[in-house]
Amino acid sequence: MLKNRVKELRARYGFTQSDLGTQVDVTRQTIAFIEKGEFSPSITLSLKLAKALQTNVNDLFWLEEDVDHEK
Repeated sequence: MLKNRVKELRARYGFTQSDLGTQVDVTRQTIAFIEKGEFSPSITLSLKLAKALQTNVNDLFWLEEDVDHEK
């Protein structure tokens, strides 16, 4: 399962889901689904989100099993 820090970073920068969606050309609902892990974004959308949230894709998204292997 794909995990992410979208909600955490969005809040850090004071963006609403609508604000972030507008920046990356998706709906507020898409941002909500991504934050809940119910939707895996495309590479293009992942790059746009990382740019909007001033981070890189690897720090924004990771696979749950990768964390399990580090324990």
